[in-house]
Amino acid sequence: MNFNVSLKRVVDDSYDIQTGYGLLDSLVSDLEAGLVGSRKRLAVITDDTVDRLYSAQLMKRLADAGFKADKFVIPSGEKSKTRQMKERIEDEMLEKGFRRDCAVIAFGGGVVTDLAGFTAGTFARGVPFVNYATTLLAAADASVGGKTAVDTPLATNLIGLFNQPKKVYIDIATWKTLPKEQLSSGLAETIKHGCLGDRELFEYLEKNIEKVFDCDSEVCEYISQRNCEVKYRVVMQDERESGLREVLNLGHTVGRALETAADYKLLHGQAVAVGLVAQARLGEKLGFISKQNVQRVIELCKRAELPVTVPDYVELNELLDKLYTDKKVRDGKLRFVFQHEIGQMMCFGENEYGKQISREQIADVLSGM
Repeated sequence: MNFNVSLKRVVDDSYDIQTGYGLLDSLVSDLEAGLVGSRKRLAVITDDTVDRLYSAQLMKRLADAGFKADKFVIPSGEKSKTRQMKERIEDEMLEKGFRRDCAVIAFGGGVVTDLAGFTAGTFARGVPFVNYATTLLAAADASVGGKTAVDTPLATNLIGLFNQPKKVYIDIATWKTLPKEQLSSGLAETIKHGCLGDRELFEYLEKNIEKVFDCDSEVCEYISQRNCEVKYRVVMQDERESGLREVLNLGHTVGRALETAADYKLLHGQAVAVGLVAQARLGEKLGFISKQNVQRVIELCKRAELPVTVPDYVELNELLDKLYTDKKVRDGKLRFVFQHEIGQMMCFGENEYGKQISREQIADVLSGM
């Protein structure tokens, strides 16, 4: 005897991305207007750097508006994006009486939005959350798209889920307090977007990239808008990475491996920049990109004060081994996505954007870097 459980449904996970300066009042107004429903209990997840600079302002505004908010602070940096840290936050939330009638505010950079989004997706089987991005890196990448995850010693971003926020706030004013290397790190993801899907953005960066370090309002607003547009042209077509969305991992096969092989001495964007150069150099060997355009990628990364070579302290074979923890690996074989010249991606078949690459092919490139 069979019994059919019919659970078909149509889900609308659409949301707004608001870009501007000093958006805390907008966040609180949206919460008062029902952004997360009638919930008044809020878990603000942040890191110790953002906590020191901005949390007091947010917590006061929330309290004044009648919300009961508790703050959960993690150490800043990629090493906090772990299952153990997620477990610690969950236990602290439970101890403070959080249940299903709560919502989560991710208040910080990419590590915070990844960790908080994952926590919101599993706490009490799922509670709503919003992202308030305080770094260029989060604005360009982690805070938008709905991919949440943690890292483990064996792999990065393989333990997680797709979980869309109720809204994303990109506060450009907070970039002014970022160290220069953090702005550089965020520029790597912006350069990536130009490489994979926006030649105009790439050319704009070639003309204006130094102005980002001065937090020039016109330039920062432009790249924020273009980052969102590039990412969502991809995400709207392939939310759950069944094919096309793999292109957003441009530079990340080497980049993520390098992060772990370097024991996170490199920021995420710094490692991604090396990955962008590696895929471009390999792409040149395979006929996907001209030598001239490879040099443009390298020069733009250099002007963004990003590394373009593998650090001397990283052992090549360890780095090569780490490549096999990439989520694009299939049947134990490496797969890379490649840019086609500037502003386009290579497609290797119907909805097929990854190409199998041998260990020897990428070793040859990396050994020369």
